[in-house]
Amino acid sequence: MDQDDIDDFREYLDYLEEVVENERVPKRYIRDAENPIDFYNDKDFRYRYRFSKAIVLEVTLPRIIHRLVRVNNRGLPISPLIQLLTCLRYYGTGDFQTVSGDLRGISQQSVFLIIRRISEEICRLLSEYIQHPGLEQKRRNVRLFQAIAGFPGVAACIDCTHIKIVNPGGDNAEVFRNRKGIFSLNVQVAIGPQMEMLDIVVRHPGSVHDSVFDRSALRVFCERGQMGGFLLGDNGYPCRPYLLTPIIHPGK
Repeated sequence: MDQDDIDDFREYLDYLEEVVENERVPKRYIRDAENPIDFYNDKDFRYRYRFSKAIVLEVTLPRIIHRLVRVNNRGLPISPLIQLLTCLRYYGTGDFQTVSGDLRGISQQSVFLIIRRISEEICRLLSEYIQHPGLEQKRRNVRLFQAIAGFPGVAACIDCTHIKIVNPGGDNAEVFRNRKGIFSLNVQVAIGPQMEMLDIVVRHPGSVHDSVFDRSALRVFCERGQMGGFLLGDNGYPCRPYLLTPIIHPGK
């Protein structure tokens, strides 16, 4: 093969390389798919993520974004908004982490890290959003409750709800199975007249009855007269001087 043949072959290789470059399909990442904020209307967005767009964009994201931003763009980083929405979707549906990640093209390991990072940051902010009201706020709550239904002297409403969890495993796993046969945490919440949280207890397994109230700090506050009014609860709670429950047969 002489020099002319070699030159011709090199020109042919250059030509092939140019053709491949021009016809190459751009790499597509699922993470670059449509933004849920723009894709869903307000109703569908709240249904999927349990919060409004305004709460996500104007309240939640600004408070935790410093924990979600990457210092560099190596490895196709996941945007803070998508991280937050992935975590909220997991909170709201109780799906496996793999399922939550598949919706956005994120690995299970990344979903785990996202959920842990965001959960830790939210826990650091709890004291700013969940707190016992001061004296003036207690009086205001009583007035607001009376304005709602004409019921005087109410400081808060209390109830328990079951939060579904995955089987925790171990020797005590069955303690978390509730009366409906699913694994859960029995969470007690006291709510003010504007749906604000005044107290929350998240440490009891699903098999525990609503009597978690007896082992809560809220009971101590009530017995000391520090709530500024009555609690309203359902029939799962005992009727006490500071905790009013429905009277099933008021005529008797």
